[in-house]
Amino acid sequence: MPESSLVVRGSIATPNSRNNSIEVIQDGAVVVAGESISWVGEFSKVASNADVVDFRGHLITPGLVDAHAHPVFGANRVSEYEKRSKGATYQEIAAEGGGIQSTVRATRAASEDELVQAGKKYARWFLSNGTTTLEAKSGYGLSLKDELKMLRAIRRLSEETPLDYIPTCLSAHAFPPEFQDDRAGYVNLLCNEILPAVAKERLAEFADAFCEEKYFDLASTERILAAAKTLGLGIRLHADQLTKCGGAQLAAKLGAKTADHLEQTDEEGIRALAEAGVQPVLLPGSVYALGLDHYPNARAMLDAGLEVVLASDFNPGSSPTPSLPFVMSLACTQMKMTPEEAFRGCTINAAKSLDRDLDRGSLEVGKRADIIVWDCDDYREIPYWIGVPLVHAVFVQGTQVFTAT
Repeated sequence: MPESSLVVRGSIATPNSRNNSIEVIQDGAVVVAGESISWVGEFSKVASNADVVDFRGHLITPGLVDAHAHPVFGANRVSEYEKRSKGATYQEIAAEGGGIQSTVRATRAASEDELVQAGKKYARWFLSNGTTTLEAKSGYGLSLKDELKMLRAIRRLSEETPLDYIPTCLSAHAFPPEFQDDRAGYVNLLCNEILPAVAKERLAEFADAFCEEKYFDLASTERILAAAKTLGLGIRLHADQLTKCGGAQLAAKLGAKTADHLEQTDEEGIRALAEAGVQPVLLPGSVYALGLDHYPNARAMLDAGLEVVLASDFNPGSSPTPSLPFVMSLACTQMKMTPEEAFRGCTINAAKSLDRDLDRGSLEVGKRADIIVWDCDDYREIPYWIGVPLVHAVFVQGTQVFTAT
């Protein structure tokens, strides 16, 4: 066994990045050297003089990876939550000037420092639910100045909190109020000014667009994402959330890294994703929070050989949850995914969708020492116990950053 700076002992469950199995070691150890994992195996093989942090009776897993979130915004939308509880739909609220537009107004009014301060609170929420890597989208600024402000806030959060934020430019989230009567003009602004500025400042790794009726149609979405691709950005796509509009097929055509939501995607769309190797990112928390009952057809996607990802879609309007354990529970109960499939969807599959599977998403030698200690001893308990705060401790790159009180 190699020399260590830390040995974490407990019952280990980790995806195997080389196959579809979950490896379990009842009395195991993760050996950490600096910020990385240097050895994983049975505790009996650990040197007797090692510095051991003993978590016997607890489960040890890799840090969870949330591959779709909107963690920077101004103000919440609790008033809209109340309206939906009285029967108003997402579309009706948006038509009244609420929805995304209400968050745009609040985000534009907030300073970068205010966005960072609020984001730090949400970062603690994510960590306390076992997330150590977070894809983070802009999309509530919808102007050059405010989109850059959001992405700079995301960069600061990655530097100033233990979470690792993977930034995505979602300037094609909605049409801002000043462009409601000139949608072509906003698409031009996106392609000619916002995306080039984001790429020049290296503020994002990916670009995304909300391809949907009354938002960005297929032609506009294709133009925007093609421009992003030319600038060296990876491609993600909100597809087929509210209507079956051909978003899955467009994601396949563009060679997108992911197609997200997919609540309305049919067999033809699933086949297109499978043929193109586009990973589906499913967001059952948003279906639940909007009071809907049409979940994505995860079973058909898995049967087609797709590496399904689960994510929180954390945002102030349609999915106000940072909890991947809750999302895993919804996947098992509402989409008939197995606990193993759900676990992989929040670890190795999610890491792959962010081009991070070589350094996280599983407990393997050479990867980041992002480790979650759970107050249970079987990974199937993570989705099984609903609403229970199971995270006992969190290590990011070998440093303990959270302990349950």
